[in-house]
Amino acid sequence: MKIISEIIELKEYLKSQKNRVIGFVPTMGALHDGHLSLIHNAKKDCELVVVSIFVNPTQFLEGEDLEKYPKKEKADTKICELAGVDILFLPQADEIYTKDEVRVLAPDIRGFILEGATRPGHFDGVLTVVNKFFNIINPDFAYFGKKDAQQINLISLMVKQLFMSVTIVPVNTVRESDGLAMSSRNVYLSPSQRVDALKISASLYGASKMIGKNILETKKLKNHMREILAPLEIGYVEILNRDFEIVDDVVLGNTIILVEALVGDTRLLDNIWL
Repeated sequence: MKIISEIIELKEYLKSQKNRVIGFVPTMGALHDGHLSLIHNAKKDCELVVVSIFVNPTQFLEGEDLEKYPKKEKADTKICELAGVDILFLPQADEIYTKDEVRVLAPDIRGFILEGATRPGHFDGVLTVVNKFFNIINPDFAYFGKKDAQQINLISLMVKQLFMSVTIVPVNTVRESDGLAMSSRNVYLSPSQRVDALKISASLYGASKMIGKNILETKKLKNHMREILAPLEIGYVEILNRDFEIVDDVVLGNTIILVEALVGDTRLLDNIWL
């Protein structure tokens, strides 16, 4: 596995590999089985796999957990090596950003609903850094976890509207044995908070059971989910189609149910794609 921290070195190396199918897995580190699933999918589809580890400062708002975001570079490097990653890209912030930046802006509607409603500017930072990485690496395929459904939707929109050639591959959410969606932020949870966090996946399973009984009205589903989530502080409970438009009824094959809730001081996301 090659470990590269400088953009020029990475671009030069990739030029020599230009006839190979390149898969890219962008991460912020603190790797877990969810990230490994992305890597394994990339290994299956591609001839060369690039993983980046970069805690992107522009997607954190003031007062968020940028400074305490978990960093495990040594362990992450070993995980990537054992997973068969070809290139591990470890840039520093001053390698990616300058003082006077051109920015990619999230769209006015889809970028400011759900997570974007309470984190204005967050998706500007996400899209900007992903755009930079796509331009550095020029991957054929890029892999993202379905847990971050809004992020996938916006990145896919950027790829379409900016006429990029990369194919975005959504990968199913990986869960702990108790059903909690894997996240690098799970390490923040105390044992009692961990139990409370299970209400999030339980609310999604509860909605799934209702849908299995042919209860498709989104208002009824969301009310039931909120009952299960109580007394957690709910950021949102929403049911949308794959274009992120609000719907009155679930349509199987074209629906995502999304939840954001605060457990202690930790903001957790989860969803199911139907």
